[in-house]
Amino acid sequence: MNPTKQWFSILVLAQVISAIIATATDVFIFKISVAAIGAIILLIAFSKKLRSAFDVWVVILAFVSSMIGDYYLSHMNGNNSMFVIGISLYLLAHIGYLIFSLLNGTIRWRYTLLITTAFLIFFYFSLYPNIPDKGLMVTVLFYLIVSCVSLGAAMGIKALPKIKLPYVFGIALVLFSDTIISFKEFVHYDALNVLILPTYYLAQIAITIALYNKSKCN
Repeated sequence: MNPTKQWFSILVLAQVISAIIATATDVFIFKISVAAIGAIILLIAFSKKLRSAFDVWVVILAFVSSMIGDYYLSHMNGNNSMFVIGISLYLLAHIGYLIFSLLNGTIRWRYTLLITTAFLIFFYFSLYPNIPDKGLMVTVLFYLIVSCVSLGAAMGIKALPKIKLPYVFGIALVLFSDTIISFKEFVHYDALNVLILPTYYLAQIAITIALYNKSKCN
């Protein structure tokens, strides 16, 4: 095996193992390991191009924001302020993903409007009646809109399929995982909770693979 592919395969395997352990045990160090290893992979893959790779840096920072957000959500214990800080950090991660997409393409407005409309309907009928705190409600609404625009922008990336497809898949999984979290936190519907962590970690792995593939094309 090519040495480059060998180290990449080992680190992605480490991501997968961390994701499995985190899902099975809920141990915090493994919960942040998937994003941490992803950031390490990107730093290695773009090591010779980092000074000019602003789009890669925003994804690395998105991973870091996700890790810090994981801390707040894992330790909130019913504290509403911790929850707001946590989702605000996840929002920063979404903004990072959005910036990457805009630097490599353009927003697909038709899909964005369709996705956003569907989620605004979901917000109005399912979330709005269950969020008494106005500040939290505004934060959740803004988060939802940015998440939808992020997916629409990912769809507009101008890149080879081996870059674009895993990236779009990853962003879609983040949105899906966040939707299940909103069901859990605000609607108190827990039947889909088992999917939250697997889809979240798979999203980070898919985004890592997409950018690694990008490093091989530059």
